[in-house]
Amino acid sequence: MSRYPAPEIKDLPDDIRAKILEVQEKAGFVPQVFLTFARRPAEWRAFFAYHDALMLREDSGLSKGDREMIVTTTSAANNCLYCVVAHGAILRIYEKKPLVADQVAVNYRKADISQRQRAMLDFAMKVCLYSDEIEEADFAALHAHGFNDEDIWDIAGITAFFGLSNRMASFSGMMPNPEFYAMGRTPKSKS
Repeated sequence: MSRYPAPEIKDLPDDIRAKILEVQEKAGFVPQVFLTFARRPAEWRAFFAYHDALMLREDSGLSKGDREMIVTTTSAANNCLYCVVAHGAILRIYEKKPLVADQVAVNYRKADISQRQRAMLDFAMKVCLYSDEIEEADFAALHAHGFNDEDIWDIAGITAFFGLSNRMASFSGMMPNPEFYAMGRTPKSKS
């Protein structure tokens, strides 16, 4: 249970309530992060505006799966249970690989991913753990895999943003919604 009580959806500002209800309609539940951060509306708006700018950007050389892979891998390095479970679920869905989230969370170097993705995660982990040691050779390694400088900015931005998110989730005691654990592990039944 979170250390900070979530506000009631009915008590939220109209714009935040509308977005949360939209997410609930699409997902079938309200991810805990939406409610936990809603206790401070200005911060909620800023957080989700930056989240969306990074994660929903359409003119990026990173796929949605790549972005979620960065989040899952670096969140594991930061020991963030909420983000590993929640973003791991989304990663499994985007990549259509039920094992990939567990693999990258434990050891991305042994995961069933491409060499390009491995290079991306090598860089993300360096940003996560040793950003002060980034050098030109790190950029050259990514360029060799087809990443341009804007893609590299995206990798670093996602890593840095979720470093903030990981710390907020961990300190607040935010727990993953139970629904996340099963998502993407078995194919959806066709109705």
